[in-house]
Amino acid sequence: MSVIGEKTKQYRTEKGYTQEQLGRIIGVTTQAVSKWERGSTPDAEIIPHIAQALGVSIDTLYGREEQSYSVQLARKLCGMPHKEAYEYAFEICWAIQVGLLGDASAVDLFMNSYVNGSFTGNEKTTDHFARLVHDCGLAFTRMSPELDHFFLMRENEDKSILPQLEELSELQKVFALFSDKKLLKILCYIHTLPHMPVATSLICKNTGFTEAEVEKCMKRLCESGIVIHTAIATAEVEINSYRVRAEGYAVPLLCFADEIAKKARPFFGAFERKKPFL
Repeated sequence: MSVIGEKTKQYRTEKGYTQEQLGRIIGVTTQAVSKWERGSTPDAEIIPHIAQALGVSIDTLYGREEQSYSVQLARKLCGMPHKEAYEYAFEICWAIQVGLLGDASAVDLFMNSYVNGSFTGNEKTTDHFARLVHDCGLAFTRMSPELDHFFLMRENEDKSILPQLEELSELQKVFALFSDKKLLKILCYIHTLPHMPVATSLICKNTGFTEAEVEKCMKRLCESGIVIHTAIATAEVEINSYRVRAEGYAVPLLCFADEIAKKARPFFGAFERKKPFL
């Protein structure tokens, strides 16, 4: 069997077409399709029609496109506008979440219930959470009209992630930032202006804190690497200004803190973990 014949049979079968149906779509006889699949090579002008009918590329029919799905996905995302790419990527993330559940019978149920960023039906809540916890990893998804996010962690089943984390005393400093009421309010405010430096006076005006309070908080945020300090020289005085780091460290932490604060319960999940979390 030729490579094209082998690929034609493979993708025809996957599509659920008979030889007669494929021949009718392309405009050839059933005998012609059978002949290709037994080893004959189609005429060059027919090959693009075969590829189109089967929903594959011409390179695929020739056996030259054996790239992994991940590579094909990456190339597809590269060719899409950012907004469309993020929407499509989250659809893939949702498919990953459902697929990792390991229940083929649930695929249609959960895949069909989530459409264009929202769930169908008359749910009482706008937030939907899915959680998978296995020995080899974790997968968390949150879906709501204005806030979708996805977290996936792949683990080695025989090793703990704890040695990979920073010292607990250092992690405690990070959590301390978010537990400080004044600091958290300032942090949320400056994230509303991510593309420009913010002067101390403006932070004071919009938070109600004194200049001394703001400067003390900003020093801690700068030390943590969440914001960047810039001194602006004027004719009269030097002004301190601050801007959020482009990496957006704080946003994922705030999203997960919000879930904890809401005591979120998953609408579906699997919790089969036997090994310790840390």
